[in-house]
Amino acid sequence: MPHIQQLPAHVADLIAAGEVVERPASVVKELVENAIDAGASAVVVEIRRGGMGLIRVTDNGCGIAPGELPTAFLRHATSKLRSAGDLGKIGTLGFRGEALAAISAVSQVEILTRQKGSGSGASLRLEGGVPGQVEEAGAPEGTTIAVRDLFYNTPARLKFMKKDSAETAAVAGLMQHLALSHPDISFKFIKDGAESLHTPGDGKPESAVYAALGRDFAKSLVPVEGRGGEVAVSGFVTQPLMGRGSRSMQVFFVNGRFIKSQLLTAALEEGYRNQIMKGKFPGCVLSVTLPVTEVDVNVHPAKTQVKFAREREVFDAVYHTVLDCLDARTVPAVSKSVQQAVNPRQDFFQTMDARTYREQGAKSTEKPVPAAASKPAVSIRPAVQTPARPVAEKSYTTSWDGEWSSTVQVADSVPPPVRPAAFRPLEKPAGAFGKPPASVMEGLAEKTAPAPEKKPEPLAEAPVRPEPPKPERPFVPAIPAERQTALDLPEQQTMEEPKEVPWRIAGEVLHTYIICESEDGCVWLIDKHAAHERVNFDRLKAGLEPPMRQTLLRPIAAELTKEDGALLLENLPLLEQFGFACEDFGDGAILVREVPADLNAEDTVPTLEEFAENLRAGRSLEEKRENLLHTMACKAAIKGGWTSDPAELRVLVEKVQSGEVKYCPHGRPVAVKLTKYELEKMFKRA
Repeated sequence: MPHIQQLPAHVADLIAAGEVVERPASVVKELVENAIDAGASAVVVEIRRGGMGLIRVTDNGCGIAPGELPTAFLRHATSKLRSAGDLGKIGTLGFRGEALAAISAVSQVEILTRQKGSGSGASLRLEGGVPGQVEEAGAPEGTTIAVRDLFYNTPARLKFMKKDSAETAAVAGLMQHLALSHPDISFKFIKDGAESLHTPGDGKPESAVYAALGRDFAKSLVPVEGRGGEVAVSGFVTQPLMGRGSRSMQVFFVNGRFIKSQLLTAALEEGYRNQIMKGKFPGCVLSVTLPVTEVDVNVHPAKTQVKFAREREVFDAVYHTVLDCLDARTVPAVSKSVQQAVNPRQDFFQTMDARTYREQGAKSTEKPVPAAASKPAVSIRPAVQTPARPVAEKSYTTSWDGEWSSTVQVADSVPPPVRPAAFRPLEKPAGAFGKPPASVMEGLAEKTAPAPEKKPEPLAEAPVRPEPPKPERPFVPAIPAERQTALDLPEQQTMEEPKEVPWRIAGEVLHTYIICESEDGCVWLIDKHAAHERVNFDRLKAGLEPPMRQTLLRPIAAELTKEDGALLLENLPLLEQFGFACEDFGDGAILVREVPADLNAEDTVPTLEEFAENLRAGRSLEEKRENLLHTMACKAAIKGGWTSDPAELRVLVEKVQSGEVKYCPHGRPVAVKLTKYELEKMFKRA
């Protein structure tokens, strides 16, 4: 049996560092939380190579005394706890005193700090947890910590690090959460020399949401605020119609600390029950505030999970706050100014009933505007020498009913120039438009009088020559004769009559379920979405060629979370196999230029969100591929509530009745069978 011995201090520090420092994002989290606890109002985070090369955090907090710098990097050294009783009322983000010791054990650290009101600052260098000498240095008020070559002395941890893009996305996502939890602090995030995030720090939560999560997501949010007992809830939630494809946009804070809680997620989604589309998830930025004695934050090394003393009270507070907000959302009333200004110009697009229109028409005919009083229209066209045209003294009026008559003066009422007699159109006879003047009738009679007939003079007969016969065009067959023998052309086939099937489609209910009657007297209820989803999944899985693509007329910029965007960019070759043509659009966004032909363009962003969720859950390449196939088959399938063609329903029923389709790709049943005995038993016949 091996002997029990105490591990060396260096090995113990490496083990402890493995619990606290998991990746570069863990280092950033610990350092920024220390800056927030130090009372900083501005924090700048800079990383290079995903944080593996450099992590620099600068704040304008209270600073550290030069004599306390070596002590700050010892294990369990902290300024936030004084006694065991403080563990029950933790009000700071950090408290264990392990962050600086763990970080310095696996990297090279340099710290530069200066207290407020002090004339000079101090600096200290550490390598592998071994501190150097404290030196006096010039520095601004606050603290700057630079961490270089992370995990340089722990190759076992270094080989499990992901690509620089994935680590950068993790740090960017962390900075988003920190900025949302403290809108009163200005955060700036710089990655590889480019600024990626900058919040104003004006104390307004909506400003932090706009800067951290983008304009589109901020526009879909509605503010919420409520209280239940000692639990206060505030923040923003998405509108029911703006559901997301995954839960990645659900952000929760408890007393300013970002956490992941199934309790809060369940309370949020319970408030959206019967108000959000199935398969969609609400997004939120919710802050829960309660007494520090009612929550235990020391249950996870990364401090991302907490335990509530009264979970039911917290659940009810979040649930009722969200539910009351959604129930209070009504159509906004039209303001009085808009109601009064129905038609401010009063000249067109007037709304009136038939009686008002007839009354206005009768008033307009009482006092007609004389022709002499009307202002003559001005013509800018050059004068044309044309013969004068007789104009009738009396204006022609229609013989329509008086209530439909109109005396509107048209500006362009200048008579057109008179055409020559050879091209002048015939005058209309008297009728509905009144009797023309006598002068016009006399002139018309003279023009239309029959001329005396003249006998044609005899002409000399010319010899008739027979027309030569036209040569017939030779018939050129579509296929040359020498090739007709080589080609085996199929004969004309007639459509066969459909074979009789041992079932009958009785109809469709709720635009979702197909009712089918089989010859053995059973009734089948078939879910058309589940059946079509299974058909698509089998077709995609068996297909050797990639699906047909469609190029988008306008590329779609999918704004996802930093982690989801980086995960999809790592798997671009896998997405291309399913018909997606994507590229990096910067700052976590993905530009989609081509999508599968079976996919609607409006489903592109939700599909990518589900892709990211499936890629995160999948382990092997084959498992990831199957998860993506599930999403593709679901998005391309006909949806419940759609109106389907009878031919589509017939194909689905045939697949089910033949036994080819039994379950959807997610394992749900496709059809339910009711025998005649079961139906008669329901109606008390059996």
